[in-house]
Order: sequence, then C-alpha cells, then structure tokens
Amino acid sequence: MKEGIGEDVANKDKIAGLCLFASTHNDTDAQNVSLADYIARMKAGQDKIYYITGDSYAAAKNSPHLEIFAKKGVEVLLLTDRVDEWVVGSLFEFGGKKLISVAKGDLDLGDLADEADKAEQTKIEEASKAVVEAIKADLGDKVEAVRATTRLTDSPACLVVGENDMSQHLARMLEAAGAGGQIPHSKPTLEINPEHLLVQKIAEAQDSAQRRDLSELVYEQALLAEGGKLDNPAAFVKRMNHLLLTMSQ
Repeated sequence: MKEGIGEDVANKDKIAGLCLFASTHNDTDAQNVSLADYIARMKAGQDKIYYITGDSYAAAKNSPHLEIFAKKGVEVLLLTDRVDEWVVGSLFEFGGKKLISVAKGDLDLGDLADEADKAEQTKIEEASKAVVEAIKADLGDKVEAVRATTRLTDSPACLVVGENDMSQHLARMLEAAGAGGQIPHSKPTLEINPEHLLVQKIAEAQDSAQRRDLSELVYEQALLAEGGKLDNPAAFVKRMNHLLLTMSQ
C-alpha cells in the first residue's frame, strides 16, 4: 500500500489517506494512525504534519528531536518501515498540510512558537557563542556547524541535517544495501542544549584535552541516539571511562 504513494502519482493522495502509521499519540508501536486522524488532532496554530524516521519504534520514540514536541504536546508520526523513507520522499503534503521531518533543518514550529520561545532562542544563542565555538573547534570537520537550540529539554545534543539533505536514516539504509559509494554525504549540524550539565562542563573546562573529550562524547552520544554507528567504539569507551574516573575525583 505505502509503495503506491511513490509509484502511482495520480492517486498518491488517495493511497496516503488509507495508510496507517505509529505516532506519539499512542504509547504503542501499532500503526493505527491515519494522516486524517493526525490532522484532526492538530494543535491550534499548527499547520504542519511532523514526523521522524528511524531504525525502530524505540529509537524513533526516544529520539532527542522529539523533546520540544513532547513539551508542547504536539503529535509526531513515528515512521520505522523501510518504505517510509520513500513515502516522505514522494508525499510532501496531505490535506493542505506540509510533512516536515523534525530531524531536518532549523526547528520550525510555525505559529506554535510564541514570542517567549523566540526570545529564549535568541537569548541562548547570544549566551552560548563561546561554547559553540569551542565545540566546533574540537569537532572540526565532523560536523557542518554547531548551534545552540531550544528544541532539547533533557538531552545534551542532537544531530540534524539540512532541510534538503538526505536523512541519516536513509543514508544508513542505502549503505546497508551496498550503495554507499553512490550516496551524496552531507555533514550534520550538532545542536546543543546549553542548560545540560555536560554542555556546561564543556563551557567551564580549563583543560583543553578534557574539553575536547567532552565535546567528542556529546557528539558521539548524539550520533548513537539517532541510530548511527561510531567509527571507533573502543575509543568512545576509553574516553568515557577516562572522563568518569577523572571527573569523579
């Protein structure tokens, strides 16, 4: 059924209306939410259908990208079927509402963001310039950029790709299928939560080596949280153990 959205262009809206998905509205991995159901439950001022793709229901449901949406009570579709990446690559809107990935581009809450939200974003960007520059210097070309965000409430950081870039989930699927050499790779942006203790530790670090280890740890945690794989797992374990031992003394 879902394949028809990409294959039958003339009838894709009708087919999309029959498809069911899992979402944050229900505490279950059952795919029982239609796009019409989602639109009927949209918050006042909401004009977008938000979704996230992931390797599994647990990974999608617990993604750091959902934290601000959970805080505001905004439903997010949890797309974990392999075909779902092609669904959102073909279905850009439904019922006049654009489909927006919560893991791509700048946080876009539209009218759901009030003046307090906008003021808070401006405030943390100004206050976090030094730690943002420090983390970018530590991570180098591993990331396209580092920026402070209000989208996180519990996690120290998350990774996002450009609005028009391929999702990290789709890139992993293509690599697993043996198409790695044909994938146009793009570097992610690391978004940090300045209120998190780990980020504050980076801001306060006097030792450059320890600061670099903390920056790497925050980046690697964000990569793991969104289903990615570490290039050097042994180095990650060694770094974490070193920080646990030195910072607890």
